[in-house]
Amino acid sequence: MKRSAPQQAPEIQVETQGQMQPGAIEYAQEKVRALTGRTREPVLFARVKLTRMANPAMERPAIAQANLDVNGRPARAHVAATTMTEAVDLLQDRLGARLERLEQHWEARRGRTPAPGSHEWRHGSEPTHRPDYFPRPAEDRQVVRHKSYSLAWETPDEAAFELETMDYDFHLFTDIGTGEDSVLYRSGPTGYRLAQVRPHPELVGPAAVPLTLSELPAPRMNAAEAKERLDLAGFPFVFFADAATGRGNVLYHRYDGHYGLISPVE
Repeated sequence: MKRSAPQQAPEIQVETQGQMQPGAIEYAQEKVRALTGRTREPVLFARVKLTRMANPAMERPAIAQANLDVNGRPARAHVAATTMTEAVDLLQDRLGARLERLEQHWEARRGRTPAPGSHEWRHGSEPTHRPDYFPRPAEDRQVVRHKSYSLAWETPDEAAFELETMDYDFHLFTDIGTGEDSVLYRSGPTGYRLAQVRPHPELVGPAAVPLTLSELPAPRMNAAEAKERLDLAGFPFVFFADAATGRGNVLYHRYDGHYGLISPVE
């Protein structure tokens, strides 16, 4: 569908941290502006953050992040590379895939998320473009961010759409078919896996995305016990039922080596 009127390109805000090569800010603005000019819906806000890590031991010290507001719907991408120019190029590719998926969503009926296309990360080598975790000793790690919000009631297909457009590693939501707090995450090279506080395989409807369902209930524990399990298992996150509320929570590794905690608002 063509636009009914020309759209004014938003100002591309760029934040930097660390030493930048000359022209890095302008290059990032140019690459992201090229994407905003191709969207059917207006881009209301665009921000890019460029970070150059000072640690000489890091193989990919250049990190690029982007957050866009596409007519009220967010889109996000996060990549790492050897040089900042390479990072911005990867950011453009990854963000472009998210905008393409968002474009499809405008045309689709709610709940009928398009199946993943051949250009998405799991069909190539894009997982290696994720930033590296800072190797912080376990005894120094703390929960430095705690987010609480009302979980969206969604189908697994809608959850997969949110995960992809926001470039998340996992997505915490309430499954609309079972009423259970659930987490969706990428599993293997071609699909997703769904875990629930109390699994109900018979109530999870058919999904457009390739999906497997864990039949194990979420362990019931507090945040301290979840932290211990996360340290021992080496997983990127732990999904658990809070010992006090019974609601689904996620404790996860942040790229700075600390932890983040996501919990539902009661």
